[in-house]
Amino acid sequence: MDIVFYILSKVFELYYWALIIYILMSWFPSARETSIGRLFTRICEPYLEPFRKIIPPIGMIDISPIVAILVLRFASNGLAQVQTWIG
Repeated sequence: MDIVFYILSKVFELYYWALIIYILMSWFPSARETSIGRLFTRICEPYLEPFRKIIPPIGMIDISPIVAILVLRFASNGLAQVQTWIG
């Protein structure tokens, strides 16, 4: 059972870093036009889209990715807590 939690925690960690990279790519608009940028778009946008629908941008700043990352971190911490409870 520990291997399942280990794999899930690594998936959460990899997705966290994918989100960070995708957000940083927004600072360089031409970066999203590359093949790697399109890959990150396909990976990250389905997760970010619901947050963007709920949280409107504040002026020119989109804070929905910050909330999305926090939710992902809470889920990751929750997974670690469940692992602790199970034993």
